[in-house]
Amino acid sequence: MNINDLLRKDIMIMNMQADNKTAAIDEMIQSLAANNLVNDADTFREAILKREEQTSTGLGDGIAMPHAKTDAVNEATVLFAKSESGLDYEALDGQPTYLFFMIAVPDGANDTHLQTLAALSRMLINQDFVAQLKETSTPEEVQRLFHQEEGDKGSDPLSHFSETPESAEEKAADDEQAEERPFVVAVTACPTGIAHTYMAEDALKKQAAVMGVDIRVETNGSDGASNELTKAEIDRAAGVIIAADKNVPMSRFNRKPVLERPVSDGINNAEELITKAMNRDAAIYQADEATEADDEAEASTSVWRKIYKDLMNGVSHMLPFVVGGGILMAVSFLVEGIAGDDSELFTFFNTIGSNAFNFLIPILAGYIAMSIADRPGLMPGLVGGFMAVQSNAGFLGGLVAGFLAGYLVLLVKRWFRGLPKSLDGLKSVLLYPVTGLFLIGLFMYFLIGPVFSTINTGMISFLENLGTGNAVLIGALLGGMMAIDMGGPFNKAAYTFSIGIFTDTGDGSLMAAVMVGGMIPPIAIALATTFFKNKFTEEERKSGVTNYVMGLSFITEGAIPFAAADPVRVIGSSVAGAVIGGGLTQLWASSIPAPHGGIFVIPLADNALFFLVALLIGSIIAGLILGLWKKPIQ
Repeated sequence: MNINDLLRKDIMIMNMQADNKTAAIDEMIQSLAANNLVNDADTFREAILKREEQTSTGLGDGIAMPHAKTDAVNEATVLFAKSESGLDYEALDGQPTYLFFMIAVPDGANDTHLQTLAALSRMLINQDFVAQLKETSTPEEVQRLFHQEEGDKGSDPLSHFSETPESAEEKAADDEQAEERPFVVAVTACPTGIAHTYMAEDALKKQAAVMGVDIRVETNGSDGASNELTKAEIDRAAGVIIAADKNVPMSRFNRKPVLERPVSDGINNAEELITKAMNRDAAIYQADEATEADDEAEASTSVWRKIYKDLMNGVSHMLPFVVGGGILMAVSFLVEGIAGDDSELFTFFNTIGSNAFNFLIPILAGYIAMSIADRPGLMPGLVGGFMAVQSNAGFLGGLVAGFLAGYLVLLVKRWFRGLPKSLDGLKSVLLYPVTGLFLIGLFMYFLIGPVFSTINTGMISFLENLGTGNAVLIGALLGGMMAIDMGGPFNKAAYTFSIGIFTDTGDGSLMAAVMVGGMIPPIAIALATTFFKNKFTEEERKSGVTNYVMGLSFITEGAIPFAAADPVRVIGSSVAGAVIGGGLTQLWASSIPAPHGGIFVIPLADNALFFLVALLIGSIIAGLILGLWKKPIQ
């Protein structure tokens, strides 16, 4: 496929009428919709604007490349538009924009389309070529220029840009003589992985060639990672450049100087990035868990990471309802104790908090499903979560409903993949929602609801009949989990479990255990830096003071920098203190009827004084262990 197959002349706009960014986007989308290349203009526009919110696609040098990948697109297409007078597109260089390439890609785009779009993006790095484009006046001239540029690169438009094991820079990286030359590695990525990813790659390569620097660039595009960096290359590199607007795998760069910048800097500031990487002028990256596992273990880890990411998408969207609703409900209980349950103020706070709480499980399930299957998964997930509430399947039933809805919608997408193009417009508005809703309803009504209702009832009955000894053990376990990775999977698992119990029963005793467990690590570090000054650097002592505030506010992440620098001592002492503090909250029957807030929600607690004593004891023990365990600074 050549570029002109995507760059259709019948949709080009050679004299754009828009005079601002919003109008320009609307004018281009109107042309796509009028030619039946987009089946849902509003959805496509929403996707374009969502990408613009992350970083402007006005690249500078008079070029903008708005782009989106969505089901609202019928056919992979590039719309070329030109503004004679230029307009303010909020470009990264602050200058007017004259040339526009709106890239529309369907979710099921094949590799050939994506590679051709990559080749198009790389061509626009050539300033002479861009200057010629600015002089065009007809669609035929535009296509002729691209045809000529492809011809200059060879018969295959991708051949000039694709890397093979025989490419010059890989030869240089493997050549023994290249060991003496400067060498850096880079990763480029943008959220959609269509345009900026490859423009940044090409800009870095060209600038490296000018500077006499060997470089290897991994692209994290729409079709996944390409030209992946090897361990040997990373070890050899003087520094690492991450030019990305989305997360990329980072643990492999442990203890390397890593320069993290937006993908636009890879396009516009390549010389600065390469210079800093060569001179190791970047922070040393400290991975939470540097892993050197083999490929099989890596693949297994990625599966669990995906599950964790989907779960956290649900939890993060649920948390505002948990915190807002939970705290207002807790305030209502405080008012009840003062004014009685028939007071207007109690009813007001309790009604608002309860209404927010009613959304918890549907929101959790809906956004888990959306993380798995994109927007078509949201509605089945929400309904599955609601059915979990109605059937008394509880928090666990909602979790299962979210994952099940997401994977069912993926299955539905696969079923309808072979439909004729003329029916593409029906998929997102009819086929996906109806089929997805039917399937999740079927599973929830006949299987998930009844099974998890029984499990939920049994679990609640078990927790309600725990003896003191067993309650202390559970509190100790949850407290330790909050401290073991300080915001990571164990921490989130303990917190999510406690929210589930709190949601199903209204009992905040386990919330007390996880809150103490999360508060102890930063407070213990603050105490250790205060009373064992000779064991910490001046910078660590200054950071330690802020941990008093973070710890009292139930922000465990304040301890992470200390744990990264000295994991065994910091994590070991924190877990010891958190286990003791969590267990003591259950021994003394402390309860927190709010899911967040730390010291600020203590007035709402049952046995608040004993909660504070448990926090103090756990923090002092952890602080003493850390202070005595650490070696003095030489």
